[in-house]
Amino acid sequence: MSPVHTFPLQLRFGDEDSYGHVNNVRFLQFLEDARLSLMHEPQPGGSFMELIDPDHYTLVGRQEIEYRSPLSVSMEPAAVDLWVTAVGGSSFELGYTVRDRVADEGSTTSAVAATTMVLVSRSTGRPVRLSEEQRVMLRSWEGPVVPFRRTRAGGRA
Repeated sequence: MSPVHTFPLQLRFGDEDSYGHVNNVRFLQFLEDARLSLMHEPQPGGSFMELIDPDHYTLVGRQEIEYRSPLSVSMEPAAVDLWVTAVGGSSFELGYTVRDRVADEGSTTSAVAATTMVLVSRSTGRPVRLSEEQRVMLRSWEGPVVPFRRTRAGGRA
């Protein structure tokens, strides 16, 4: 089974800006929609969100996005591919590809992105360690690093 989850994305006319393509700000909402879908997706033993007790929640610690090609509104759904790229002590990293259509063949990558999520205590506001059960689920979705054109240190890849 592939660690990559693909979520269809129906673009709307209101997603476009005055330049005639989907506005860059909307991409972060697309990532959030895909992330929430994955975190609530039923799994054997429950969804990832069901593995988080009421005293904890996840926060976005960091986001990075690299735009590759303009995305235009179409009646054909676009797609967000989502997978886990790393699992740390209290955080995990997600990778994304936003494409102009659901089918891989012939699709154009509009953006690649990464998000660092942190598990936090509601009572202290401090990061807490992921449980073994959470780690196992996250690792089942683990895939490759995000193919950014620039490395995180700022140089060319």
